[in-house]
Amino acid sequence: MGRLETADKQSVHIVENEIQASIDQIFSRLERLEILSSKEPPNKRQNARLRVDQLKYDVQHLQTALRNFQHRRHAREQQERQREELLSRTFTTNGTQKKILDIANMLGLSNTVMRLIEKRAFQDKYFMIDKEHMFLTRECALFPTHSHHWRSLSFGEVGTG
Repeated sequence: MGRLETADKQSVHIVENEIQASIDQIFSRLERLEILSSKEPPNKRQNARLRVDQLKYDVQHLQTALRNFQHRRHAREQQERQREELLSRTFTTNGTQKKILDIANMLGLSNTVMRLIEKRAFQDKYFMIDKEHMFLTRECALFPTHSHHWRSLSFGEVGTG
């Protein structure tokens, strides 16, 4: 199991398969030992069965440890995918930003990562405002006859035509 914890991402599956194959082989040999223990003389039979049962119990614990490791690895990989997805999103509204930050906090993202997300949201907000300003400036420059209409809308006045 120590090899499994120190294996890199590419070889972890290979090591898991090797460990599982070893566990399967041990179970197979334990079945054989169980048969052989029943052929022991009556005075040694009970002790032999106890030792085989103890070995089975130990191997079952190894099997459980392997499954727990695989489960933790799978959960960690899923969290990494979700973090990458969150970091690749752009934030446009405070409501969406708050929801995503809540999810990020629930996933256990560090404060540093959450600050980076907030900084990106802040930058996106000003980028969007700048784009809107450039659009309105261009519209007023290209369509001067309608610029009065734009101005009246921005001050809440109703245009007549």
